Amino acid sequence: MTFLTLRRIMYQTGHINELAQEPGRGKKELTDKTLREFETLLHEHRAIVFKTVNTYCWRVEDREDLAQEIAAQLWKAWTKYDPSRTFTTWMYRIVLNVAISFVRREVRHRRVFTPLEEEVHEAIPPPQADPVAVERMERLHRFIAEEPPFERALLLLYLEDKPQKEIAEILGITPTNVSTKISRLKQRIRTEI
Repeated sequence: MTFLTLRRIMYQTGHINELAQEPGRGKKELTDKTLREFETLLHEHRAIVFKTVNTYCWRVEDREDLAQEIAAQLWKAWTKYDPSRTFTTWMYRIVLNVAISFVRREVRHRRVFTPLEEEVHEAIPPPQADPVAVERMERLHRFIAEEPPFERALLLLYLEDKPQKEIAEILGITPTNVSTKISRLKQRIRTEI
């Protein structure tokens, strides 16, 4: 999967024109400098987008569509970004909300289960020397794929070692709720895997 250039996405989706015409757009004006800043940050943190689209989409076409939709929604929300907050927290919140909405929309349209294609989703190849580790990794991938979108988001953030406070902020729940949900997921993983 490749990212189209941000400018191309913005022109294809009409977001450049929408933003240029929007009155009282927020803290930032639409300038080439603003666009370059955004492109730089998006490029630096593109792994967030790739991990998310690989977690939520099984087909190549869906991953490309979701990546483009994420980039467009990030750009649309860019004027409201508050630099006093961390960019990755802001980005994760938008990326995961767009991904969850995308999955819900696709499920409504398809109503079909698409099996996980492990060769496509394999982000880090498992060690070939340890068949037990390979099997456990495959079971974990299947477990994550079968979870509802919100739990997948929670697992994705947890597996990236995000602090519970940041996970809570990204997902819009309390840190206590994050802790409870993670504990329950860990218990289920222990019993099911």
